[in-house]
Amino acid sequence: MKPVPSRRGTLRNPGPDLARLPLAPDLAGISLAEGLRAAVAFAAIILLNEWLAWPPLLTMALAANLTCFCDIGGPIRPRLRALVAFAGLGGVVWGAFGVMQASGPAVVLPAACAVIFGCTFVRIWGVPAQTVGNVLVVVLCLALDRALSPGEGAVVAAMFWAGGLWAAFLALAVWRLHPYRPAHAAIASVWSGLGHLARDLRRLSAGPHGADLAGWEQHARAHRRAVRDALEAARTLVLDLARSRARLSERNARALIRLEAAEQLFGVLIALSDYLERAEPARRAEAARVLRLLPPLLRLLSRAIRQDRPVDLARIERALARARPRPEADPALRRMAERAFDRLRIGVKLSGAEDLAGGNGLAGAPALPWRERLLQPLRANLTWSSANLRHAVRATVVALPALLVTVLWPGPFTHWLTITVVLTMQPFYAATWQRALERIGGTVLGGVIGAVLAFFATSPPVLAALMVPLSIIGFAARGVSYGTFIACLTPLVVVLVELVEPGHSSWEIVGMRALFTVLGGAVAVLSGLVLWPLWEPARVRGEMRNALLSHARYAEAVVAERLGEGAVGAAEAAARTAGLATNNLEASLARALQEPRRRGRSRIEAALIADATLRRMAGRLASLRHDPEPRGLDPEAWRAWRDWMSASLARAARGEALPPRPDGSEAEPLTRIAAQIDLLAVTLKRAGIGAA
Repeated sequence: MKPVPSRRGTLRNPGPDLARLPLAPDLAGISLAEGLRAAVAFAAIILLNEWLAWPPLLTMALAANLTCFCDIGGPIRPRLRALVAFAGLGGVVWGAFGVMQASGPAVVLPAACAVIFGCTFVRIWGVPAQTVGNVLVVVLCLALDRALSPGEGAVVAAMFWAGGLWAAFLALAVWRLHPYRPAHAAIASVWSGLGHLARDLRRLSAGPHGADLAGWEQHARAHRRAVRDALEAARTLVLDLARSRARLSERNARALIRLEAAEQLFGVLIALSDYLERAEPARRAEAARVLRLLPPLLRLLSRAIRQDRPVDLARIERALARARPRPEADPALRRMAERAFDRLRIGVKLSGAEDLAGGNGLAGAPALPWRERLLQPLRANLTWSSANLRHAVRATVVALPALLVTVLWPGPFTHWLTITVVLTMQPFYAATWQRALERIGGTVLGGVIGAVLAFFATSPPVLAALMVPLSIIGFAARGVSYGTFIACLTPLVVVLVELVEPGHSSWEIVGMRALFTVLGGAVAVLSGLVLWPLWEPARVRGEMRNALLSHARYAEAVVAERLGEGAVGAAEAAARTAGLATNNLEASLARALQEPRRRGRSRIEAALIADATLRRMAGRLASLRHDPEPRGLDPEAWRAWRDWMSASLARAARGEALPPRPDGSEAEPLTRIAAQIDLLAVTLKRAGIGAA
């Protein structure tokens, strides 16, 4: 199972333009194994029904299909909990609401709205819960198609449980996708992203005068953001896998060491980018020796991790020997190159955690007790300022008229309206707009393909046989992009309806699905505009404040590391926190730039300048960690500069005037950081972002 792709672009094409919707597909997300497994779970039952002609088998097949949607990969135990919970709840929802239809809309609609609220609010507990909630909304809408007697409701529930458990059995027992494969793929993506970052560094510094300021800012925003996202996704997968076992296995330890080595190499490359931006042509030419061979070596290691095979260490050492800077090269460059080579060696040979400076993050924080994992997100989101709570209320309110249409005019098509409205709607307007475009475009394209296939499939056995390749294609494309997935899945839906409801032509099915999808997408986008929206320009201030304060702690940790006073690994942890805060700021800026409102644009423009400045400051701090000891500064001067940087960033976050700088014009690396802080303070104060 592939990890969920980032919505901010791919590592190969990070997409530095924050105003552009990230719609590009990621072909690395194709998983043929997932498609084959889904085909066996779903299409095999469809074919069995063609032989036995027992209608409850169709419910079982649909349950197996929907259960495959709920399996997003990862450790076995969390997947088992999610799949079993969906199978159990899905059977209850379908059976209960089918029977409840006899009581009329006055009973059905309030109960259905309560279920939709719960299914959309469970996203506060993470992606697995969100996925189960979304698919349960589909089950609810399907249940409203036809009224059931109590006996029929019991049969439907039992067959749903059977189909769900059958798919779970295939996924977790018979056809188990390699449990470590998602972690391997995630860590390989990190090392591949580092290779793309290094290659872009070489491109920027290739000319005699290097790149202009805008080029370096674009590089930092695109590649650093992409690698940080990949690091956090891999960290989550690896730590979840480690916590799902009773002890830390050798594979887990190897994955964690490689991840930590990549984290530290990331810091070295950030420092190298700051160095190259300021370097003279002769020093950039010397750095080209490192950057010429580092990207292919990183790609080689990435492929080896993805395929879980060893790397020829002797070959790596020969390449590193050719890339090593000459003895007369700048000491700062030699130090950064040696540290980068050491991190690469650790990624290749995995000689042990003791090779890592500090080794922070290898074990990760222990998992919270289950009660705290349940209650902590609930307490944090039971407030009207929560985007998740507003989203759940908005989805429930907008789903009510769509549900009324489904209840009053039941049939094989009307449930698509409610499904589209609820699944298209997202907590933020920009995400809703993107989801609507992808869903509508994918539905129209896939619908035409499905209609053509169904037109030439002239008999039920042929339609049933088509389920196999269509299931493989649909689920194999699940990790590519949402629009691609919908385009590949829609032919399966069209052929399935043609098989189950033979009185309707394929073009009628496509037309009705396109109609309800376009209508539902338009309703979702409109509701995001008028029903309790949370506009991003007002939220940027909070993200900016968090970014400033996290960089203040990063500066403190760097100085403490240079003085030998900080905890082991504190600077590495602070760098990670600062990087995450900047990524969160850029995510908020991206959503703001994609919103239709023009109010607050001056603040957004100022925040974009501040974001680029923070990226540059992070480069300065990373460079300070790897440079030789600056001359002319005693420990007291270091502490004075540390206190000034921390206090200045905190004051900039509040919109206050900066304190006077410490004495010591000879502290050239620190004065460059001070210039960035001055620019930040002026920019934020002028736009009113930092004001309390």
